Amino acid sequence: MTTLPRPAAALSADEARRIALRAQGFLGAPDRRGGVRGVLRHLGAVQLDTISVLARSHELIPYARLGAVGRPAVDRAYWTPTAGGAPHAFEYWSHAACILPVEEWPHFAFRRRAYRARPHWGHDLPDGSYDQVVEQLRAEGPLTATELGGAKNGGEWWDWSASKVAVERALMYGEVVCTERRGWKRVYDLAERAIPAGLLHDELDDRECLRRLVALAGRSLGVGTRADLADYHRLKGEQVDTVIADSGLVPVSVEGWDRPAWADPAALGSVPRGRHRTTLLSPFDSLIWERARTERIFGFTHRLEAYVPKPKRIHGYFAMPLLSGGRLLGRVDPARDGRTLVARQVSLDSPKAVAPMAQALREAAEWVGCDTVRVERVTPAPLAAPLAAALV
Repeated sequence: MTTLPRPAAALSADEARRIALRAQGFLGAPDRRGGVRGVLRHLGAVQLDTISVLARSHELIPYARLGAVGRPAVDRAYWTPTAGGAPHAFEYWSHAACILPVEEWPHFAFRRRAYRARPHWGHDLPDGSYDQVVEQLRAEGPLTATELGGAKNGGEWWDWSASKVAVERALMYGEVVCTERRGWKRVYDLAERAIPAGLLHDELDDRECLRRLVALAGRSLGVGTRADLADYHRLKGEQVDTVIADSGLVPVSVEGWDRPAWADPAALGSVPRGRHRTTLLSPFDSLIWERARTERIFGFTHRLEAYVPKPKRIHGYFAMPLLSGGRLLGRVDPARDGRTLVARQVSLDSPKAVAPMAQALREAAEWVGCDTVRVERVTPAPLAAPLAAALV
């Protein structure tokens, strides 16, 4: 039986919540000088997703922390290389498909090795297809799957062409890298050409990769359980166990948490203070992307209902939680109709959420170029009139 080390600190539930908010960039002055790239480095991973309602999720992440950063500027910040041509970021499988700081390339050597060592999906790959794609990239430079010969065979969603299967396999193996999205299409290049020479290696053994990723997850979370730390980059709990003692994180106890937790020592060094953001959150925001953690820290149950049959949805297709005063106070399912932001369904926890929701809706509308906000449904219904008045 493993004996856990004694906690270095005992945190109240409120202290843990504030530490998490500060670690995720929602408490204190935003780092405007660091901008979008600073947010990415601070979080360590920004999740991508195909859904675009108010905006795409990777745009919503910096908006929630920095305010109205121009949407074209967000993509430029992620994908525009340095003056010397080196990328600031690359896309790879972390929590899901994520934008990652290019400095983290060596940390995913363990995952690249794992992909190389096991069969890949259920796709058959014709002889020579893999080498053909690599050689085409070598000869022609960065290309999309369409430019490589087409992404699909013309059938169902997963009916990928041989060139698409081959380039995705090369991406997972680390021979190919995505350092840009163009019109939402991945742009592939040879890793040997795109990744800076000092980072292009698989020298770190699996344990060192895991140790670094757990340490980075702890820094980005501020405080978290074993499951929280594992989920951040989709590690296994047993992998966290092997490196937690050497990660630099310190054991803590948190009021109301029924499992051991660990914290970033820097997060314990000062009391979290400063201004709270009032904003709408993408369901794929790393503050809330893990349901059990969100319930534990905020007492707020949230589920993405985009893939739930419409009659069974409770809060809407892409319900975005409202963060204000360091609490989750409700949610809204947004849409756009020309220059009108449509709040198809607004769910508020109490009358105190009315003013923050109105503020968040007005700011979001302005950010995406909408002139007006139209609210279609409010729960509970008696808060509809106060919300309408607050939006005037």
